[in-house]
Order: sequence, then C-alpha cells, then structure tokens
Amino acid sequence: MTLLRITVFSLVVLLSYTLFANILPQVQSDPPEEEEVDVAALDQAGQIAWGERLFHGKGTCTLCHNSLGRAPDLLAMDLAAAIEERLADPRYAGEAEGAAGAGAAEVYLRESLLLPSAYVVAGFGKKGTNDAVSPMPKVDGAPVSLGEDEMNAVIAFLQDKAGLEVTVALPSETADIAQTEPEAEEEVEEAGPATDPETVIDNLGCAGCHDLLESGADIGPALTALGERMDRAEIRRAILDPNAEVAEGYESDFMPQDYGEQMWVSELELLIDYLEILPPAEQAQ
Repeated sequence: MTLLRITVFSLVVLLSYTLFANILPQVQSDPPEEEEVDVAALDQAGQIAWGERLFHGKGTCTLCHNSLGRAPDLLAMDLAAAIEERLADPRYAGEAEGAAGAGAAEVYLRESLLLPSAYVVAGFGKKGTNDAVSPMPKVDGAPVSLGEDEMNAVIAFLQDKAGLEVTVALPSETADIAQTEPEAEEEVEEAGPATDPETVIDNLGCAGCHDLLESGADIGPALTALGERMDRAEIRRAILDPNAEVAEGYESDFMPQDYGEQMWVSELELLIDYLEILPPAEQAQ
C-alpha cells in the first residue's frame, strides 16, 4: 500500500512538472543576431549608423550607460565636454594624455573599450577599488566580443554624437576588412535550442552583469551558492519575472523582462540547473 502511494505521488509530481513546463512559452531562442554588413561598401554615414545599432544592440552599451546611474549616460550628456574634461583629469595617464581634439577623443574612446580600467570616471568604479577598477568588461572579449570594424563604428557613432569630426578610418580604407562568413550566418539561422548552459548564458548576455563564466562582472547580484538561497521555483521566477523580487541594493527594471520569450523551455531548465549548483565564492575561485 505504501509503495502504491509513493508511486501515485511521484506520478502526480511528474505530471504537474510536465504541465507547468508546457505552459511556459515554447519560443525559439532569440539572442542578438550577428548583423550582416557589407563593411567594404560603408561610407561615413553608414559607419555611424552601424555604430549606433551596435551601441544599442550587440554592444549592450545601454545596459549600463543609461539614466539608472550604473555608468555615465553617454546619450544624455555633453560628450565632447566630458571627454575634454577627462583628458585634463590628473588621474588620466593614457595615450591621449595632454592632447585634445577629435583625434584625442578617438584614442580615449578606444582605450575605454579595450582597457576600461585604464581610466575610471570618478564614482563609477567597482566598490572598494577607489575607482581604480572598472566594472565594464573589455568589449573585444566575452561576453560582448566586438570586432575591430565594429569597435571603429561605435567610436565613429560616439564622435558624431559629440559633434566632433569622425577620425575613424572606414573599413574600406584599412588593410584588413572583417567579413561575415555565410556559413556562420546559416548556422545561426538553423540553430535550435542550446544544449549547454554556457551557450544559453552567452546568448542572453548574462555574464555582462553577473560574474558568470569568469566574466568578473558585478553589475548584477552575485549568483554564487544561489541554490542554497533559492529553490528552483524561485530561480525560475527571478529569470522570468525579475521585478517580482529585486535584490537589495539593485534597481528594478534593470534586468530584461522578456527572457521567457527569448529561450526555449529546455534552455530555461538548463540555465536553472546550472545556477542551482553554483558553488560558494571561495570554492568557485
């Protein structure tokens, strides 16, 4: 009799889980797609427009550079005056030290993308570093991974936004022109659900805010030992409805609200499995 009760209970739990999983959106993963751009044909206006799309899209710049105060709001500020002020800051010791003008701005912006900790704007460094370490990842590495032409386009967009002369060379003027491989595009178009949590994390850009896959990011709450603080249902809700309960010290409306529409249910479960067994910080090192 006891065995029968256990069997019935197990079947009810399994059926409930299956029903819940099927209620969730069965939507194909929709990570930011690689934009196919004929870089050789770009003129200056096209490069600036591409840079703006990268700034808002693949570059994920607006995740931090916005009105929430995580990083300077580059789209709302007088960017030309800000760059001039930073180049004159005694703490600045980069390649553009002592220089001015559009060319110096290009050097400064490139340094900001590739060596974000070389100069950190006062008040925007990692906590406890006295503004010596930037929370921003290098954009030529994970999770952003911008190529040389893409970085040039973002710099051109910011120079234009600042009202400065665009000094960045066009791709057609450089020796190496980055071309998008058709095979890679076809692979993205034909791809189904991811089969490992690392790919899900990369697709959703989680490591840009949370310290996942050794990204070192601390814009979002630490997720180490998450399974000791939250059960599966709570982790699932935190992903699908992040404003339901916001970690202390962090703002609402910061984490995207549409992750349920951006991944398959199987990807969601892979991500939960991964987060549920993250070790404490001392074991993760």
